[in-house]
Amino acid sequence: MNLLEGWARSGRQTPSPAQPSPGRLSPAGPPGPLAWTRRVALEVVKFAAVGGSGVAVNFLVFNLLLHGLKWAPMAATVVASCVAMGTNYLGFRFFAYRDRASRTRRQIFLFFAFSGIGVVMESALFYVACHGLGMSGPLGSNLAKALSIVLASAFRFLVYRTWVFERTTRDHQELAQDPRLPG
Repeated sequence: MNLLEGWARSGRQTPSPAQPSPGRLSPAGPPGPLAWTRRVALEVVKFAAVGGSGVAVNFLVFNLLLHGLKWAPMAATVVASCVAMGTNYLGFRFFAYRDRASRTRRQIFLFFAFSGIGVVMESALFYVACHGLGMSGPLGSNLAKALSIVLASAFRFLVYRTWVFERTTRDHQELAQDPRLPG
């Protein structure tokens, strides 16, 4: 008597052969350039969604502090950037890069270290635009803020995907099995 007959006689259902998970492709080799491009494009879209919400938080806090509470421009931009940094961590960890390695002290440290560098870059660019180029009025300060955010975000995208939310060996194995997974 084989195992399956024993299961059938005892009234239990026989186990079905292992099936691939829904949505998973069989590994037919490494994904091509089109699959890689799709993954990176999806990653950029997710990064932009989280970043966009962070930009909204950044501008809201910045304008509240600068124009509502009459803070100094540099203090307003630094505090707004730091508040946005905290909200961005949550978005990146649980949305944009949720498929990557789990949260570790190293990851948190790297995120805030690189984000701090991003805040310094953003603040320096804002300072040059605000004080060096005279973009200090309500419209000018917001334009200076927008330009500084865009330039610092390019840096953030590269370091977050490369060092902060890096892939583990397991992530690479899953990616090889399903080229539809992001980046």
